[in-house]
Amino acid sequence: MQLDPAICSSARLARDRRFDGRFFTAVKTTGIFCRPICPARPPLERNVTYFATAAEAANAGFRPCLRCRPDSAPGSPAWGLVSTTVQRALKLMRSEREVQSVEVLAERLGVSSRYLRRLFAEYLGVSPLAVWQAERALFAFRLLRDTALPIGDIAFEAGFNSLRRFNSVFKQIYRRTPSEVRRERVAGEAPGAKGATVRLYLDYRPPLDWPQLLAFFSARALAGVEQVDGEVYRRSIALEQFRGVLEVRHQPDRHRLEVKVSGEGSGAVLYLVNQRLRRLFDLDADTDEIAAVLSRDPLLAAQLARSPGLRLPGAWDPFEYALRAILGQQISVAAATTIAGRLVARYGDSFIDNDGCEQWLFPTAPQLADAQFDGLGLTRARAQTLRAFVAATLDGRVNFAEPELGEWCKQVTALPGIGDWTAHYIAMRGLSMPDAFPASDLGILQALGSEAEKGGDGEKAKPKQALARAENWRPWRAYGALLLWQSLAATRNTGEAQ
Repeated sequence: MQLDPAICSSARLARDRRFDGRFFTAVKTTGIFCRPICPARPPLERNVTYFATAAEAANAGFRPCLRCRPDSAPGSPAWGLVSTTVQRALKLMRSEREVQSVEVLAERLGVSSRYLRRLFAEYLGVSPLAVWQAERALFAFRLLRDTALPIGDIAFEAGFNSLRRFNSVFKQIYRRTPSEVRRERVAGEAPGAKGATVRLYLDYRPPLDWPQLLAFFSARALAGVEQVDGEVYRRSIALEQFRGVLEVRHQPDRHRLEVKVSGEGSGAVLYLVNQRLRRLFDLDADTDEIAAVLSRDPLLAAQLARSPGLRLPGAWDPFEYALRAILGQQISVAAATTIAGRLVARYGDSFIDNDGCEQWLFPTAPQLADAQFDGLGLTRARAQTLRAFVAATLDGRVNFAEPELGEWCKQVTALPGIGDWTAHYIAMRGLSMPDAFPASDLGILQALGSEAEKGGDGEKAKPKQALARAENWRPWRAYGALLLWQSLAATRNTGEAQ
């Protein structure tokens, strides 16, 4: 990807946090690449070159700076500039712990492996394998420095099933062994053990409207599964054979979230936890670009001014969220949450966490294969829709593996009882698709009404009018929808906010 050297030069000399993760500065004389905010003395311009991603810099032979730690940089919004196929490939690569061959990845995307390699070379300048290795080595470095996990466990957590392969890739990128990095870790923490708490740190580019995110999740917290307690978000998780609890706190002075993961069981889950939480809290959003587009609309500009650091609340699991969206059709947030709680109590599993408290897990599609959903307070039609959706998930008619927006809506609206609103709302929050837009949503139509901008209670807009106005918000219509909900004078617990 092409970068403007003048902009990059100004940003790194100013150590501008808005550009953290947008590009990396490689120093030819030292062979090191840094974040734009690196506290080291800036090198001369003639001695630097710029890369859009850490993977590209590492593939060019530069090693990561041990002072500014590119492993901690926020996700690069530059991915949004690449082709849709490359974006989908990257999300698939990050959704699984182990490496996937280019052939398997291409087959899942419906393209040839040769074409996929060509796209990566054209847009990213590196191969899919090089991207995977660089990202996983950077994640492993973070675990080496921030946790006390044994090196063998870290290799497994980062996706390497061979310790020898992990050591080889790590040394190739960092020019040092994992053991050498581990010896530099701050002393005082005992080695990690089964059932121990592990801390992760998720960096972001400021600003981040954390209170708004917590308020959104708090109103929809599912009893036994999720909890918002003051400034802390908690939820139960199950990945592979691991069951546990994660706890998320904001560290605004350091522009990051602190995550505590505790539990027991087998399986390496930290990389997946990292990726899911980044999506849940939308930590890689390009807030400047989003604001630049949406602020052209006066109504959205006013709300953006009140809520800088807008993020799109995501979902921990797309299937879980899809069922909750279906449950929430045409009823209030409180009613939908209550019914979802009954579903968890009827079909979900429970376990005792490390503090001796009972936790519940949202049921998976296989667990619901024979569920009738009776006795939950649902209409017969709604229960039938849930059964149809579960069946379609199990037989592959519904595919959560990063389909395009149009493809997703076509898949799910073919099922009984699922219309355009539900399809777009699941896409918006369950799949974090930034251009999803539930145009028929009551809250959106109220906010866009003829008197809404004046603070009155005028007539609602029509869905066609909403679609026409939102055309100018592409590709960030989902964020526009969120701003419209926030702009309502009073919280309306209607179907727009399940």
